[in-house]
Amino acid sequence: MKSKIVLFFTIIVCFLLQSTLLQKIAIGSITPNLLLILCVSMGLMRGRKSGLWTGFFSGLLVDLFYGSVFGFYALIYMYAGFFSGYAFRIYYDDDIKVPMALTAIMDLIYNLAVYGLQFFLRGRLGIFKYLYRII
Repeated sequence: MKSKIVLFFTIIVCFLLQSTLLQKIAIGSITPNLLLILCVSMGLMRGRKSGLWTGFFSGLLVDLFYGSVFGFYALIYMYAGFFSGYAFRIYYDDDIKVPMALTAIMDLIYNLAVYGLQFFLRGRLGIFKYLYRII
């Protein structure tokens, strides 16, 4: 129970840092995605289930404040945390190459998924807004 409370506050702190302080010190509008790093590290340290739930709640927080489609970022962060959990117990604790490479790969997959899914949903969202107005 104590670890879940600490994880909740860690998600909140990472979100606040990512959305406030890191935006001010960005170099060329490039900032680290702390929530994605947290999801990948929870998947690596605690396994698939912990990475999945960390990703879900991190993405839900991003969806509440910045998302246009509710659950969009929650789904992407959830998959990132889950798939990084497959490397649980595969690497040595002293080796830094696996976590760094996995974080870089997950960041690439995250950005490709955001770009691709927003491209596919570009014209479809107008239909949902139109149906919502009718109802």
